[in-house]
Amino acid sequence: MAHQDTIKVGITHGDINGIGYEVIIKTLMEPHMTEMCIPIIYGSPKVAAYHRKALNIENLSFNHIRNASEANPKRINIINCIDDNVRVELGKSTREAGESALNALDAACMDLEKGLIDVLVTAPINKDNIQSEHFSFPGHTEYLAQRFKTSNYLMLMVSETMKMGVVTTHIPLSEVSKSITKEAVLSKLRIIAKSLLQDFSINKPRIAVFGLNPHAGDNGLLGNEENEVILPAVVQAKKEGIIALGPYPADGFFGSEDYRKFDAILAMYHDQGMIPFKLASFERGVNYTAGLPVIRTSPAHGTAYSLAGEDKASPESFRQAMFMAVDIFKSRKLYAEITKNPLKSYNVNPNQVDESVNLEDEGDHL
Repeated sequence: MAHQDTIKVGITHGDINGIGYEVIIKTLMEPHMTEMCIPIIYGSPKVAAYHRKALNIENLSFNHIRNASEANPKRINIINCIDDNVRVELGKSTREAGESALNALDAACMDLEKGLIDVLVTAPINKDNIQSEHFSFPGHTEYLAQRFKTSNYLMLMVSETMKMGVVTTHIPLSEVSKSITKEAVLSKLRIIAKSLLQDFSINKPRIAVFGLNPHAGDNGLLGNEENEVILPAVVQAKKEGIIALGPYPADGFFGSEDYRKFDAILAMYHDQGMIPFKLASFERGVNYTAGLPVIRTSPAHGTAYSLAGEDKASPESFRQAMFMAVDIFKSRKLYAEITKNPLKSYNVNPNQVDESVNLEDEGDHL
């Protein structure tokens, strides 16, 4: 970790033809950002200047540095990671853009490994044009898991409204059922429970678990995964002290607003979790990779080529990703202190839900 009191936030520029630089620039233009952290963009001063001009922004300057140790605490720092001759083609997917995104990501990860930056915030990449002999992953999440040697990780979408994890992420729907095993569900429950405590300072978190089938299988009528796989995982999690309840049918769960009784939700597959999350929180949602030894957040949106250079992209999700990375860094620091000095008194979560909230018994349909 960096030695300065102020947290060093590494920012990767993502796809140079999308809205990445727009949301980065709009976020970092806010004066309190450089008070909260030391921002270091891994990208290109030339490309950053191109986007600044496209947005007609004049009152913003970048501090060009060669490495993270040169970062100025009061400035927006930028490290050049790409070929100066790269072409920006707004709204287009190009191999050059994919290569530039990977170069920035690789440089930031190297500094994260060395402790030259404290946390990583990634602007959106195009999952197709970034593919190469050096990158053969469905997205950032899987790349970072391999890079930081972690097999137990979880894509956790976070907003003020909910925290949504998924058991299976970027795989075809036809492969979901066979990928839902007791071990897989239990592994994700362990990661969520630890992350809520360590990363979000939530003591005794409650986790709702979804079924896989419509109506959570209707007692086997619409599928057996609930009774044979998901429920046994929930029971085992409870034996380990994890407050997990379910499996719940996803539709009724949101229809009745029961999600407000829980600290997190574990969905079985990508769209089951992402659709309700993005419907409720698209503007402010953050993608967090739980389970990694390092801290990485990103906005919940993609490259949005259709908006590139139009000055129409909202920076809200990226802004929240910045805030969350810093908050998680502080939370992990506090958690480390608590575990080192367990007899000390800490007020871990002043906003915790009242213990008296009456939750449904496991398996009850809502």
